[in-house]
Amino acid sequence: SEGDRVFILLENCPQTLLARFACAWIGAVAVLGNPALAAPEVRDLVEATGARAAITQPRLYDMLAACPGLSFVVATPDDAGLAPAAPVPASARFETLFGPRAPARAPDPLQPALILFTTGTTARAKGVVWTHANLLWGAKMAATQQGVRSDDVYQIFLPLFHVVGFSWSFLGAFYAGATVVLQPRFSASRFWPVAMEHRATLASQVKFTSSVLGQSDPPAHAFRMWITANHTPAFAQRFGLRELTGWGMTEMVAQGIVGDPWSAQRPGSIGRPSAGYAVQIRNDDGHAVSPGDTGHLFVKGVPGVSIFAEYFQDPQATKDAFDGDGWFRTGDRVTLHEDGWIQFADRAKDVIKVGGEGVSAAEIEAAVRAVPGVAEVAVVARPDPDYGEVAVAFVVALPGTKSDIADAVIAHCRARLAKFKVPREVILIDALPKVGFGKISKAQLRERLTSRAI
Repeated sequence: SEGDRVFILLENCPQTLLARFACAWIGAVAVLGNPALAAPEVRDLVEATGARAAITQPRLYDMLAACPGLSFVVATPDDAGLAPAAPVPASARFETLFGPRAPARAPDPLQPALILFTTGTTARAKGVVWTHANLLWGAKMAATQQGVRSDDVYQIFLPLFHVVGFSWSFLGAFYAGATVVLQPRFSASRFWPVAMEHRATLASQVKFTSSVLGQSDPPAHAFRMWITANHTPAFAQRFGLRELTGWGMTEMVAQGIVGDPWSAQRPGSIGRPSAGYAVQIRNDDGHAVSPGDTGHLFVKGVPGVSIFAEYFQDPQATKDAFDGDGWFRTGDRVTLHEDGWIQFADRAKDVIKVGGEGVSAAEIEAAVRAVPGVAEVAVVARPDPDYGEVAVAFVVALPGTKSDIADAVIAHCRARLAKFKVPREVILIDALPKVGFGKISKAQLRERLTSRAI
């Protein structure tokens, strides 16, 4: 009923869209969960949001059915296209939800519609509340800023429980009247066959998917544009398409910084301020940076319309997210170029203070990646009695790499970086811990340094 929260734990499939729009129609709030979560995490989110019902898929049914507080749990006919290992009870089938159309309600644009979650690492993920107005805003901005057309075919494989897959991709296509080709998840082997079969023209990519697709040459395709994190002309030329960049967060609903689908863009940039948001880039003293400088990114919008309404049942976190003038603290650092284009620098928490000097973890990581034999790297801070913090690099080596790669990393950094930027330690690791959609969990790496359980 109106105001109830419904926990939706589904991979990409038509039912996850039907469910969340059905909730919006009757005034319920759809709580979007990640199907990769473990049972304790799922129970935690169900309890934290006070969900009364759940919609899931067969392989997750037992996990949801064991959660206390749920009045009913239903499951889709299949596991995002795959035949289920075991059927669910007849009374728990998704089809039981169908019935006479519920009556239309009086419009209330500021009523909550969705709860999405920020990526959690060491603490419970925050529930980001979107209103009905947020959904309309995200749809319109995605369609207009990305130049989505009614004759486009949008291939969507990024998860619909995240902002890029849902707001930037699906809502934009929905608003423009485009066609959506929905895949359960990203698959390197299935991406091109699906794209070719349906003559896809648009897709949203993240760093991980772009990197995987970049390992082989593309076939002849119908793509005209990909939405990406930053503009890489050589990549766009190789794939024979246009890159449209965008920056945003779950809290932003749409892109706060975006490229232009009709004009040339500065290489490496993420875009310019969106027409729908105010943007400030401040130095550590709180003043606006000069062109060429890097600073902290702040964004202002209208809560419940162009930015999220609140963090669910956490007024203190909501208050702390904004400064006294209503500017949202993004936690990102960006560089303002002389021509107005903005380039991502790093997360503010990835700035390591070495003896009072601010050191960008991203800068060190870029240097380490250039060392032959390095597959992946993540740089974090380690407390130091003399300098406050020093940099430590966790490195995943390619198979067959020489055992002295740690020494090679240090030597390479010493030759290319200031002394205070050189990692004090290089730790070889089999795999970097990941959360979300391939995002490296630096919080877990910091914990490993603290405990020395490496």
